[in-house]
Amino acid sequence: MAVEHPLAPPGEESRIHNIGYRGYDGPRLGRAYIRRALYSQSLRGAYGLGRSAKSKVLPMLLFVVMCVPALIMVAVAVATKMKDLPVDYTRYALIMQAVISLFVAAQAPQSVSRDLRFKTVPLYFSRPLETSDYVRAKYAAMASAVFLLTAVPLLVLYVGALLAKLDFADQTKGFAQGLVSVALLSLLFAGIGLVIAAVTPRRGFGIAAVIAVFVITYGAVSTLQAIAGVQDSDSVGLWFGLFSPVTLISGVQTAFLGASNSFPEIEGPTAAQGVVFLLVTLGLIAGSYGLLIRRYRKAAL
Repeated sequence: MAVEHPLAPPGEESRIHNIGYRGYDGPRLGRAYIRRALYSQSLRGAYGLGRSAKSKVLPMLLFVVMCVPALIMVAVAVATKMKDLPVDYTRYALIMQAVISLFVAAQAPQSVSRDLRFKTVPLYFSRPLETSDYVRAKYAAMASAVFLLTAVPLLVLYVGALLAKLDFADQTKGFAQGLVSVALLSLLFAGIGLVIAAVTPRRGFGIAAVIAVFVITYGAVSTLQAIAGVQDSDSVGLWFGLFSPVTLISGVQTAFLGASNSFPEIEGPTAAQGVVFLLVTLGLIAGSYGLLIRRYRKAAL
């Protein structure tokens, strides 16, 4: 029924217009599309793409810092006609582990803490998106971001080695071993970083906590292994490597990927001992995924 407006002139009535609201009748893209979109958005966000210029500064700067030493090594190898690269492919990421840790510390909280802080997580699950979809997308995006950070310098080294006319077979083998190593490192670092960041909605606390975990564990393990080496307790010092993400990766690649031992004070793990390092690494990756699932089941309520 039309209702007369109180300010309308006498005898003139208001009108109700049909503005054409209708239901959506297009294709339903489903969970897989949402998961891919969330992955793409999170991966882009890790490098500041689609965000403000200020958000791009740190990740892009760290990416450049990761690549510059590789470019310098390639230039030296080409100019001096070296017979091999100054650094093995499997060693490069370990040498640059401080930069990788800083990248994870800065970007893992950015990926998950804002959703927790502004309580937007339940909005994600108001769509046909399960907790596992959200966690897989975020985990895959963070691991992919770290992989790009660590794999591109290896590609620079590989291309430079070929330009320097180093042995193709040896360089290809080393490059492949390096990619396997940084893929495992990316999964481990991303999982640990996301779990720590998901504990607190405050980004500053998350950054500090991630840095503390990576730096303190590596410093403590390095010190203990150095002491064990001085006291000729190689067997004891070796197992200290299980308590730091960096030394875990070092142990795995020393045992299985032909890498040189990162701590010459002690002997590297044998193949049998390397199995333990690999199982602990895979256990931490699986455990990180499980903890994230548990965390977001609670956050979705």
